[in-house]
Amino acid sequence: MIELIQYSKSYGAYQAVKPLSLTMEPGVVTALLGPNGAGKTTTIRAIVGLTRPSAGQVKVQGIDVWKEPLKAKKLIGYIPDRPYLYGKLSARELLRFIAGVHNLKNAEPRIEEWLQFFGLEDFGNALIETFSHGMKQKLTVIAAMLPEPPVLVVDEPMVGLDPKAAKQVRELMQGHAQKGHTVLLTTHSMPLAETISEKIAVLHKGQLRALGNIEQLKERTHGGDLEDVFFKLLEEEEAGHAAAT
Repeated sequence: MIELIQYSKSYGAYQAVKPLSLTMEPGVVTALLGPNGAGKTTTIRAIVGLTRPSAGQVKVQGIDVWKEPLKAKKLIGYIPDRPYLYGKLSARELLRFIAGVHNLKNAEPRIEEWLQFFGLEDFGNALIETFSHGMKQKLTVIAAMLPEPPVLVVDEPMVGLDPKAAKQVRELMQGHAQKGHTVLLTTHSMPLAETISEKIAVLHKGQLRALGNIEQLKERTHGGDLEDVFFKLLEEEEAGHAAAT
Protein backbone atom coordinates (compact mmCIF):
# COMPACT_ATOMS: atom_id res chain seq x y z
CA MET A 1 0.00 0.00 0.00
CA ILE A 2 2.76 2.47 0.96
CA GLU A 3 6.22 2.04 -0.49
CA LEU A 4 9.32 4.15 0.09
CA ILE A 5 12.07 3.37 -2.43
CA GLN A 6 15.43 4.88 -1.51
CA TYR A 7 13.53 7.95 -0.34
CA SER A 8 15.60 10.78 1.13
CA LYS A 9 15.09 14.42 2.03
CA SER A 10 17.67 17.17 2.41
CA TYR A 11 17.41 20.81 3.41
CA GLY A 12 20.54 22.39 2.01
CA ALA A 13 23.50 20.51 3.47
CA TYR A 14 21.36 18.91 6.18
CA GLN A 15 20.04 15.45 5.34
CA ALA A 16 16.84 15.03 7.37
CA VAL A 17 16.14 11.53 6.01
CA LYS A 18 18.88 9.34 4.54
CA PRO A 19 18.04 6.81 1.81
CA LEU A 20 15.14 4.83 3.22
CA SER A 21 13.32 1.83 1.76
CA LEU A 22 10.23 0.63 3.60
CA THR A 23 6.94 -1.07 2.72
CA MET A 24 3.73 -0.81 4.74
CA GLU A 25 1.27 -3.59 3.96
CA PRO A 26 -2.55 -3.58 3.81
CA GLY A 27 -4.33 -4.82 6.91
CA VAL A 28 -1.48 -3.75 9.18
CA VAL A 29 -0.95 -0.85 11.58
CA THR A 30 2.67 0.26 11.25
CA ALA A 31 4.13 2.58 13.90
CA LEU A 32 6.97 4.88 12.88
CA LEU A 33 8.88 5.68 16.07
CA GLY A 34 11.85 7.86 16.86
CA PRO A 35 13.05 10.77 18.99
CA ASN A 36 12.50 14.38 17.98
CA GLY A 37 14.38 15.17 14.78
CA ALA A 38 14.49 11.54 13.66
CA GLY A 39 12.76 12.29 10.35
CA LYS A 40 9.29 10.91 11.15
CA THR A 41 7.18 13.95 10.25
CA THR A 42 9.34 14.68 7.20
CA THR A 43 8.64 11.14 5.97
CA ILE A 44 4.93 11.43 6.74
CA ARG A 45 4.69 14.70 4.81
CA ALA A 46 6.37 13.09 1.81
CA ILE A 47 3.90 10.20 1.84
CA VAL A 48 0.86 12.50 1.87
CA GLY A 49 2.32 14.76 -0.83
CA LEU A 50 3.26 17.83 1.22
CA THR A 51 7.07 17.59 1.03
CA ARG A 52 8.83 16.64 -2.18
CA PRO A 53 11.56 13.99 -1.83
CA SER A 54 15.11 15.03 -2.65
CA ALA A 55 15.67 11.58 -4.13
CA GLY A 56 13.90 8.25 -4.45
CA GLN A 57 10.21 7.47 -4.80
CA VAL A 58 7.12 7.43 -2.63
CA LYS A 59 4.26 5.24 -3.88
CA VAL A 60 0.72 4.56 -2.67
CA GLN A 61 -0.96 1.52 -4.24
CA GLY A 62 1.76 1.63 -6.89
CA ILE A 63 1.05 5.29 -7.75
CA ASP A 64 3.96 7.72 -7.47
CA VAL A 65 2.79 10.46 -5.09
CA TRP A 66 4.75 13.15 -6.94
CA LYS A 67 4.20 12.04 -10.53
CA GLU A 68 0.44 11.49 -10.11
CA PRO A 69 -0.46 13.51 -7.01
CA LEU A 70 -4.23 13.69 -7.53
CA LYS A 71 -4.59 9.95 -8.01
CA ALA A 72 -2.42 9.25 -4.97
CA LYS A 73 -4.08 11.78 -2.66
CA LYS A 74 -7.53 10.37 -3.39
CA LEU A 75 -6.35 7.20 -1.66
CA ILE A 76 -4.99 8.87 1.48
CA GLY A 77 -6.63 10.05 4.68
CA TYR A 78 -4.32 12.28 6.73
CA ILE A 79 -4.58 13.21 10.40
CA PRO A 80 -1.77 15.71 11.17
CA ASP A 81 -0.36 16.46 14.61
CA ARG A 82 -2.12 19.83 14.58
CA PRO A 83 -5.57 20.36 13.04
CA TYR A 84 -5.56 22.65 9.99
CA LEU A 85 -9.19 23.52 9.28
CA TYR A 86 -11.20 26.32 7.69
CA GLY A 87 -12.20 28.32 10.75
CA LYS A 88 -14.96 30.27 9.01
CA LEU A 89 -16.82 27.11 8.03
CA SER A 90 -19.10 25.17 10.30
CA ALA A 91 -18.33 21.52 11.02
CA ARG A 92 -21.11 20.35 8.71
CA GLU A 93 -19.99 22.72 5.93
CA LEU A 94 -16.44 21.36 6.15
CA LEU A 95 -17.58 17.75 5.99
CA ARG A 96 -19.90 18.49 3.05
CA PHE A 97 -16.93 20.08 1.31
CA ILE A 98 -14.84 16.94 1.95
CA ALA A 99 -17.68 14.78 0.65
CA GLY A 100 -17.89 16.90 -2.51
CA VAL A 101 -14.15 16.70 -3.17
CA HIS A 102 -14.36 12.91 -2.98
CA ASN A 103 -17.65 12.70 -4.91
CA LEU A 104 -19.31 10.83 -2.05
CA LYS A 105 -22.93 9.98 -2.69
CA ASN A 106 -25.58 10.28 0.04
CA ALA A 107 -22.99 11.65 2.45
CA GLU A 108 -25.41 13.40 4.84
CA PRO A 109 -26.30 10.33 6.90
CA ARG A 110 -22.62 9.42 7.24
CA ILE A 111 -21.75 12.97 8.30
CA GLU A 112 -24.40 12.88 11.01
CA GLU A 113 -23.25 9.44 12.19
CA TRP A 114 -19.67 10.69 12.54
CA LEU A 115 -20.70 13.85 14.39
CA GLN A 116 -22.77 11.75 16.80
CA PHE A 117 -19.93 9.26 17.23
CA PHE A 118 -17.69 12.00 18.63
CA GLY A 119 -20.47 13.91 20.41
CA LEU A 120 -20.28 16.89 18.06
CA GLU A 121 -23.83 16.81 16.71
CA ASP A 122 -24.87 19.85 18.77
CA PHE A 123 -21.89 21.81 17.43
CA GLY A 124 -22.32 20.90 13.77
CA ASN A 125 -23.49 24.38 12.74
CA ALA A 126 -20.97 26.28 14.89
CA LEU A 127 -17.94 27.89 13.27
CA ILE A 128 -14.83 25.76 13.59
CA GLU A 129 -12.87 28.75 14.90
CA THR A 130 -14.96 28.52 18.09
CA PHE A 131 -13.97 24.89 18.70
CA SER A 132 -11.51 23.77 21.37
CA HIS A 133 -8.34 21.99 20.26
CA GLY A 134 -9.84 18.62 21.16
CA MET A 135 -13.00 19.31 19.15
CA LYS A 136 -10.90 20.36 16.16
CA GLN A 137 -8.88 17.17 16.46
CA LYS A 138 -12.07 15.08 16.47
CA LEU A 139 -13.28 16.93 13.37
CA THR A 140 -9.93 16.30 11.68
CA VAL A 141 -10.34 12.58 12.33
CA ILE A 142 -13.84 12.65 10.86
CA ALA A 143 -12.64 14.52 7.77
CA ALA A 144 -9.92 11.90 7.21
CA MET A 145 -12.19 8.92 7.79
CA LEU A 146 -15.31 10.13 5.95
CA PRO A 147 -14.12 8.96 2.47
CA GLU A 148 -13.03 5.57 3.94
CA PRO A 149 -9.51 5.88 2.52
CA PRO A 150 -7.53 2.73 1.77
CA VAL A 151 -4.47 4.42 3.30
CA LEU A 152 -4.65 6.27 6.63
CA VAL A 153 -1.63 8.32 7.75
CA VAL A 154 -1.72 9.57 11.33
CA ASP A 155 0.77 11.91 13.04
CA GLU A 156 0.39 12.11 16.86
CA PRO A 157 -3.41 11.66 16.83
CA MET A 158 -4.10 11.83 20.57
CA VAL A 159 -2.91 15.38 21.27
CA GLY A 160 -5.72 17.29 23.00
CA LEU A 161 -8.17 14.38 23.09
CA ASP A 162 -10.01 13.36 26.24
CA PRO A 163 -9.69 9.70 27.34
CA LYS A 164 -12.97 8.64 25.71
CA ALA A 165 -12.08 10.21 22.35
CA ALA A 166 -8.54 8.78 22.52
CA LYS A 167 -10.02 5.30 23.00
CA GLN A 168 -12.39 5.87 20.07
CA VAL A 169 -9.55 6.96 17.78
CA ARG A 170 -7.43 4.00 18.81
CA GLU A 171 -10.27 1.60 18.01
CA LEU A 172 -10.92 3.39 14.70
CA MET A 173 -7.32 2.85 13.59
CA GLN A 174 -7.42 -0.81 14.56
CA GLY A 175 -10.77 -1.31 12.85
CA HIS A 176 -9.58 0.42 9.70
CA ALA A 177 -6.65 -1.97 9.40
CA GLN A 178 -8.90 -4.95 10.09
CA LYS A 179 -10.91 -3.97 7.01
CA GLY A 180 -7.78 -4.54 4.93
CA HIS A 181 -6.59 -0.93 4.82
CA THR A 182 -3.13 0.39 5.57
CA VAL A 183 -2.54 2.51 8.68
CA LEU A 184 0.72 4.36 9.31
CA LEU A 185 1.08 5.97 12.72
CA THR A 186 3.72 8.20 14.29
CA THR A 187 3.55 8.72 18.03
CA HIS A 188 5.67 9.39 21.10
CA SER A 189 3.29 7.21 23.13
CA MET A 190 4.94 3.81 23.46
CA PRO A 191 1.86 2.24 25.15
CA LEU A 192 -0.29 3.34 22.19
CA ALA A 193 2.17 1.97 19.65
CA GLU A 194 2.50 -1.31 21.53
CA THR A 195 -1.28 -1.67 21.85
CA ILE A 196 -2.29 -1.20 18.22
CA SER A 197 0.77 -1.76 16.01
CA GLU A 198 1.69 -5.03 14.37
CA LYS A 199 4.83 -3.61 12.79
CA ILE A 200 7.36 -1.17 14.26
CA ALA A 201 9.89 0.93 12.35
CA VAL A 202 12.41 2.93 14.38
CA LEU A 203 14.04 6.00 12.85
CA HIS A 204 17.01 7.80 14.39
CA LYS A 205 19.00 10.62 12.83
CA GLY A 206 17.22 10.09 9.53
CA GLN A 207 18.01 6.39 9.25
CA LEU A 208 15.99 3.22 9.73
CA ARG A 209 17.49 1.53 12.81
CA ALA A 210 15.06 -1.34 13.38
CA LEU A 211 12.08 -2.97 11.71
CA GLY A 212 9.84 -5.83 12.77
CA ASN A 213 6.98 -6.81 15.01
CA ILE A 214 7.19 -6.15 18.72
CA GLU A 215 8.22 -9.71 19.59
CA GLN A 216 11.08 -9.59 17.08
CA LEU A 217 12.36 -6.32 18.51
CA LYS A 218 12.06 -7.61 22.07
CA GLU A 219 14.07 -10.67 21.12
CA ARG A 220 16.75 -8.49 19.55
CA THR A 221 17.12 -6.22 22.57
CA HIS A 222 16.08 -8.58 25.40
CA GLY A 223 13.73 -5.79 26.39
CA GLY A 224 10.55 -5.72 28.44
CA ASP A 225 7.85 -3.44 27.09
CA LEU A 226 8.15 -1.37 23.92
CA GLU A 227 9.55 1.60 25.82
CA ASP A 228 12.45 -0.55 27.07
CA VAL A 229 13.01 -1.87 23.55
CA PHE A 230 12.98 1.63 22.08
CA PHE A 231 15.60 3.02 24.44
CA LYS A 232 17.81 -0.05 24.06
CA LEU A 233 17.73 0.33 20.28
CA LEU A 234 18.82 3.96 20.59
CA GLU A 235 21.55 2.97 23.05
CA GLU A 236 22.75 0.32 20.58
CA GLU A 237 22.96 2.91 17.84
CA GLU A 238 24.78 5.46 20.01
CA ALA A 239 27.24 2.81 21.20
CA GLY A 240 27.92 1.76 17.61
CA HIS A 241 28.47 5.37 16.59
CA ALA A 242 30.86 5.95 19.51
CA ALA A 243 32.83 2.81 18.62
CA ALA A 244 33.10 3.90 15.01
CA THR A 245 34.51 7.30 15.99
